[in-house]
Amino acid sequence: MTGFHYSLNSSTIKTTPILQKIQVAAEAGYEGIELWHDDIDKFLGEGGTLQQIRSELDAAGLQVPTTIHLKQWFQSNDDEYVLAIQDARRKFEQAAAVGAKYTVAGPPHGTANRTLGAARYRELIAIGREFGVCPAFEYLGFVQDMKTIDDAIEIIQAALDPDACVVLDPFHCYVGGGPMDSIGKLQAHQIAVSHFNDAPSTPNPAIQRDPDRVMPGDGSVDLKLYCDLLRSIGYKGFLSLELFRPDLWEKNPLDVAREGLQKMKAAAEA
Repeated sequence: MTGFHYSLNSSTIKTTPILQKIQVAAEAGYEGIELWHDDIDKFLGEGGTLQQIRSELDAAGLQVPTTIHLKQWFQSNDDEYVLAIQDARRKFEQAAAVGAKYTVAGPPHGTANRTLGAARYRELIAIGREFGVCPAFEYLGFVQDMKTIDDAIEIIQAALDPDACVVLDPFHCYVGGGPMDSIGKLQAHQIAVSHFNDAPSTPNPAIQRDPDRVMPGDGSVDLKLYCDLLRSIGYKGFLSLELFRPDLWEKNPLDVAREGLQKMKAAAEA
C-alpha cells in the first residue's frame, strides 16, 4: 500500500459531458475527480444545476480534491482585479457546492511581481475562508516565471497564512527545470493535491506544453523518486491523473480512465 489516493482530473477526458465524467471516474475505480469550472459553467448554461452535480458525485461516492481554476488574481490592476475577485467568489461558491476543499489558483504567465502576488494570495485565502474553500497555488513549468516548486514555496511562505498550500505536478517539475527534491521543503499539509503524469524525452523540455504530457510510466520523469519524496514527508493525499491529449479525447473515456489508473498505480507503487 502506498497511502496515496487516486483521482481523475477531468481534463484527461475533456470532451466528455460533466455528469458522464463523474460516472466514468467511478466506474474506472477512482476515489476522486477534479472538476473544471469551465465544465461546470457549461452545464449550468445548458440548464443544469450545482445540486445535480453534487448528487451525481454523492451517488458515485467520489470526492472532489480541487476545482480548476482561478485566473488574473495574482497581479492584475484596478477593474481587472475587481473582476478577477468577483470571478473567484463565484468559483469558490461553485467549489463549495460540489464539495471541494480546494480550488486551484494559477500563476501569471509573464514576469511575476512576487511581493504583490504573495499579498494577493493572502487576500484570496481570506476570501476562500468565507466559503470553506482554500485556494492552492500552482506553479507552471512553461510560464515565464513561477515555474518551479521553489517559486511556489516562496509565494506561500510570503503569504504568511497557515493555510497556504501548493499544487504539485511532475510534468511541471520536468518542464520548469526546478529540482524535484524541493518537495522535501514542504510539509504534507501544504500540498492540496499532486497532479500526476509523465513527460517525453523529446522535444526539449523547455518547449513542451500541455499536449505533450503522456501517461505515467510512458515518459522520462523519475516518478519513483517523485513518489518517494512525497512519502518521505508523509503525504497521503490524492494523485490526480492530468493529461491534455486530443488523441485521448477521441477514445472511449472509460478505456482512457482505466488505462490511466492502472499506469498511475504501477508508477506510484513501484
